[in-house]
Amino acid sequence: MIHKIQALHSVLEEININSKIELEAFRIEYLGSKGQLKDLYTDFKSVPGNEKREIGQSLNTLKVALENFYSEQKDKFSETETTNNQEDWSKSGENISTGSHHPLSIVRDEIIAIFNRIGFAVSEGPEIEDDWHNFSALNFPAEHPARDMQDTFFIQKGVEEMALRTHTSSVQVRVMESQEAPIRTISPGRVYRNEAISARAHCFFHQIEGLYIDKGVSFADLKQTLLYFAKAVFGEQARIRLRPSYFPFTEPSAEVDVSCTICDAKGCNVCKYSGWLEILGCGMVDPSVLEASGIDSKIYSGFAFGMGVERITQLKYKVNDLRLYSENDLRFLKQFNRKG
Repeated sequence: MIHKIQALHSVLEEININSKIELEAFRIEYLGSKGQLKDLYTDFKSVPGNEKREIGQSLNTLKVALENFYSEQKDKFSETETTNNQEDWSKSGENISTGSHHPLSIVRDEIIAIFNRIGFAVSEGPEIEDDWHNFSALNFPAEHPARDMQDTFFIQKGVEEMALRTHTSSVQVRVMESQEAPIRTISPGRVYRNEAISARAHCFFHQIEGLYIDKGVSFADLKQTLLYFAKAVFGEQARIRLRPSYFPFTEPSAEVDVSCTICDAKGCNVCKYSGWLEILGCGMVDPSVLEASGIDSKIYSGFAFGMGVERITQLKYKVNDLRLYSENDLRFLKQFNRKG
């Protein structure tokens, strides 16, 4: 048995470990539960009593030598890994990839900032509305098609029928009910329409509506406000035109077009070769809407306007499919970032 112990000592002098895999193989071969050292301790049980002292000391010396060798090799590989993983401060810095803002958020915040500069405060309200705030207070007659199921998402809340708001004009009603004139506010928010989803339409989208009520407010004030907005968003070269239209809550009413930013109003397939793009609807607040909210229409007048954030974003960034805004495709979203 003493010869086997001496042979293992000789192995330690000759063995060369070059990898962690080789080191693990060494541990299994010599120190494992079925390794050679374990076999020697099993054989030691049959050693005659007069030889146990000498062989036992040699066996323990071998065990310590094997364990020390294994520990030294293990520490060597650990030190190598630590050195390899240390930061090299002489290297140039690496660019860290950061997220970007959603294009709708960028444009919404830009629009809010534009109207903040001319004194419009921000008002918000619930997305689930009752009939009064979403329809009746805004002069929608009982037979108006917007009240039909095919245009509106209705929700039954107990005995009361509610609806997902179809416009943020409902917020304007709440402001008129709770505040005294003069009022100058914008209402950004998400709205819902029961429409088929396509490149040009979606069942939910975002609006920003504005309301200004005071003594002596005229249509000229409305036009000048919207011209200021168009130039702030699309540049000083932007022009607007107003076309007669109809909305239940304004009279007179108009659709507002801006000169096409894609072809510089020369005519292209986006503007259908007219040189103009529709951006919003507007008008003077109907006196009956003022009266319904407790505002004396003989003393006060006002104007209102509403625009789709998706539409403005589409024109600003030349996005041709509304579905891209809600698909969360990083290839699309990473193209946008807030200035500054």
